[in-house]
Amino acid sequence: MIALSLAEIAAIVGGQSHDIPDPAVRITGPVVMDSRQVRPGALFTAFDGERVDGHDFAAGAVAAGAVAVLATRPVGVPAIVVPDVVAALGALARHVVHRLGATTVALTGSAGKTSTKDLIAQLLERKGPTVYPEGNLNNEIGLPLTALRAEESTRHLVLEMGARYVGDIRYLAGLVPPRIGLVLNVGSAHVGEFGGRERIAEAKGELVEALPSAADGGVAVLNADDPLVRAMASRTRARVITFGEGANADVRAENVRLTPQGRPAFTLHTPTGCSDVTMRLYGEHHVSNALAAAAVAHELGMSVDEIATALSEAGTLSRWRMEVTERSDGVTIVNDAYNANPESMRAALRALAAMGQEAQTRGGRTWAVLGLMAELGDEALAEHDAVGRLAVRLNVSKLVAVGGREASWLRLGAYNEGSWGEESVHVSDAQAAVDLLRSELRPGDVVLVKASRSVGLERLAQTLLEDTAEGEVAGR
Repeated sequence: MIALSLAEIAAIVGGQSHDIPDPAVRITGPVVMDSRQVRPGALFTAFDGERVDGHDFAAGAVAAGAVAVLATRPVGVPAIVVPDVVAALGALARHVVHRLGATTVALTGSAGKTSTKDLIAQLLERKGPTVYPEGNLNNEIGLPLTALRAEESTRHLVLEMGARYVGDIRYLAGLVPPRIGLVLNVGSAHVGEFGGRERIAEAKGELVEALPSAADGGVAVLNADDPLVRAMASRTRARVITFGEGANADVRAENVRLTPQGRPAFTLHTPTGCSDVTMRLYGEHHVSNALAAAAVAHELGMSVDEIATALSEAGTLSRWRMEVTERSDGVTIVNDAYNANPESMRAALRALAAMGQEAQTRGGRTWAVLGLMAELGDEALAEHDAVGRLAVRLNVSKLVAVGGREASWLRLGAYNEGSWGEESVHVSDAQAAVDLLRSELRPGDVVLVKASRSVGLERLAQTLLEDTAEGEVAGR
């Protein structure tokens, strides 16, 4: 964060100073919410959570080098006391970003936010210092914490905005107003909570509504292939740029294909020219993510050749998203277990099928180890059934459905599509899946592991990797 005195911070957040011997002392380190991340010069934010009260760690944070604590009550060490730490954190982020003047890029969507954010960051870093979230810090706490990592030298600030309710993105965009707003898609993630895709579109569109006008430099980057996103053009004062595979998109892909390793390749077309891209990432779904990143980078002055080179060299910055590791015994584990919704599940299965074509030449098989897709509401049965059917249509060798009722729907869909015998099985939990795989896997097999975050199947993938002495991470 840019250096600010405790007196300045207290004025910005409307707080009262307690136990501060010298208000002129400055915060020169990071703003953190985890006392284990404290470094000398830090500001520690004490949140009163459901399980842990950050105020209990205030003294330890100061002992570790924090200059002061942002808290809701005096804690016996230097503190700025406010009624609401979340609101104060947002006010501080708003002030810092306004003072810096960096170009702020915000993105949202039902699927692909974190992967696209990682791509945008890797492209823009070639043009200047860029700050972006670690993982998916995209809520009212994570977003300002990311923004507060910006320094005087920062040229680009890339922010991911998530939403569970209408109004969430409007709030986030008010904290750190973006100049460029990107909407990836409107899918099924959280459809049960929102009450339908139209309501999801209403929420996601709050981002483009928050943008400045075209005359003031506002740019809305919209997915031309998604009708609900394309329609958001009427909700913004900003200039609109579209991306997609359709011929009418401003930034588009042609000749899209997957390599034998499951990596996407295409010709990138922009308003200023075209260039070929072969990505290091896995799965055709990354084409749309890459086009979105390319549209942002093109707007910020990168040439089409620079963009194509950067996309071809970009790797995975966030864990458990199509993380491909080959074990020493020749079994490949694809850990895509960070989260799942119907769109991302279908994309992962298609990537598995593409990788399986090469595996078959080595006598290998494809395994889809799948679990619950959460928060689908009334669509849960149909969506799980459809994923099970798709696994069969893509000729996935083995489907292992892990967990309770929803997992059984995956298995039922596969069965009804024609997967009989031992081609698809339903097991009760992750350990049962591990036991099955340990007894069945052979060199050349490719195993996809995917489910909603709450299922925790990343531990299953890690256990499979630990079954051999070492693995070689691919795609980095």
